[in-house]
Amino acid sequence: MKKKSFEIDMCNGPLLGKILLFALPLMASGILQLLFNAADIIVLGRFAGHEALAAVGSTSSLVALLTNVFIGLSVGTNVLTASYHGAGKEDEVSETVHTAVLTSLISGVLLVIIGLTFARPLLELMGTPEDVLDGASLYIRIYFAGMPVVMLYNFGASILRAFGDTRRPLYYLIAAGIINVILNLFFVIAFHMGVAGVALATIISQAVSAYLIVLALMHSEGGFRLTPAKLRIYPDKLMRMLRIGLPAGLQGAIFSLSNVVIQSSINSFGSVAMAGSSAAANIEGFVYTSMNALHQTNLTFTSQNYGAGKTKRILHILLLCQACVIATGVILGDGAYFFGSHLLRIYSSDPEVIRYGLIRMSFICCPYLLCGIMDVMVGSLRGLGYSVLPMIVSLTGACLLRIVWILTVFRSSHTLQTLFISYPISWILTAGVHVLCFIYAYRKLLRNTSQTL
Repeated sequence: MKKKSFEIDMCNGPLLGKILLFALPLMASGILQLLFNAADIIVLGRFAGHEALAAVGSTSSLVALLTNVFIGLSVGTNVLTASYHGAGKEDEVSETVHTAVLTSLISGVLLVIIGLTFARPLLELMGTPEDVLDGASLYIRIYFAGMPVVMLYNFGASILRAFGDTRRPLYYLIAAGIINVILNLFFVIAFHMGVAGVALATIISQAVSAYLIVLALMHSEGGFRLTPAKLRIYPDKLMRMLRIGLPAGLQGAIFSLSNVVIQSSINSFGSVAMAGSSAAANIEGFVYTSMNALHQTNLTFTSQNYGAGKTKRILHILLLCQACVIATGVILGDGAYFFGSHLLRIYSSDPEVIRYGLIRMSFICCPYLLCGIMDVMVGSLRGLGYSVLPMIVSLTGACLLRIVWILTVFRSSHTLQTLFISYPISWILTAGVHVLCFIYAYRKLLRNTSQTL
């Protein structure tokens, strides 16, 4: 049967070209999403001062903490849909699609309530300085008011990725990104709306991308076609999505909790250090999202081949994705640090902001490939249906270690260098354990496959 124009056949033929065809648009999409936030803080840093820059930048870990549980469910959507599609079960795909879309809207409404209720108290708990607190609180409240469209886009894009379509989400984000930049300049420069303007611009642009995703699903073929009248929750599909996605979401949320603790520690150095760290973290985000595209690629390819019973291709997929993520981490991570002072100057001309940003980048950007290796291993495990195991390993090896580090080592040596070195240490330990877990899971899969032959 001839594949649809946006579909990639992941279960047959050579893999490297298809992995790159899937991953490169996904990298570009992730980078474009980050440009939403980059446009926010660049405009603020240039036209509203370092306090406004710090206000928006300091919210990223808190936003991730509050949203990651729900976004994790989109991982379950991707794995489940790809597995059913690989097995040729189009009726099951349709039920998963309609369950996922309705779940995304419900999740968005819940996040509106959570964000509006708890934004300021959580920012205060993080020790956000007074000169930053009001702006950060206002940004989060406006941003969370648009959570239904944010969730709808994330779940919809996961569905499209399940059959190999990473190009249309990219096209939609290009359109939304252009709108975001134009509205940023319009609201901040012309109307002097500051953080409120950039938050509003971000939500409007993401509403555009969500609308386009919905249109794409409504015009898709087979089980991927979305029919609004058929929206309902299929309990068995929801439970499978939760079983796969909830551990992933909880892992992301607790990772974010450790980052909130780290952000609180950064806050203790003042608003200039916060601004430098926020700018550096934004640059790091471009490296991370490029590597994370290989995690998403590995997850989807593994899920489809697992559903199709193509077990021997799974190891080949892992090795190719690891090679790609290592190359990405070295080129982009070390490149970002090498050009760090020039890149940070885009965000702020303050020499102290740039100095603080370079301190962070030296400890995170340079060894960032370790984080990519860790995430790609998690993609293989989740693609094979293991979600709780990588969650436990990641929470113990990364999150718990970082929190213990802050409470012990950082407390005795209160420097940014001591704080940031906890990242590469945790990546090394966690990636090593994930490798052992995959060896166990893959050998078990091979044994089970040979017994059924």
